[in-house]
Amino acid sequence: MPTTHAATIEAIKAEILAQLNCDPKHPPVQVDEKSAAAALGVQANTLSVWRSSGRYRLPFIKVGRCVKYRINDLAEFIASRTACNTGEAK
Repeated sequence: MPTTHAATIEAIKAEILAQLNCDPKHPPVQVDEKSAAAALGVQANTLSVWRSSGRYRLPFIKVGRCVKYRINDLAEFIASRTACNTGEAK
């Protein structure tokens, strides 16, 4: 039975929330840069570089100096970066 895109996103969101030790009954809608970096397995400075260079299209929210990431955007980003192989079939 193939998994739908929405089901995949929900599964990834659940993994992110579990990794960040969030209460599943009251999950946050967004997290800070440090938590987002932990969920992606990168340094917070890496997210800063991605934001300034536009290397990856990972949406973020910025109010003043405060940077936040939506859990749903992180899940979408992970799903879009998921691959089955790195080369061409011959």
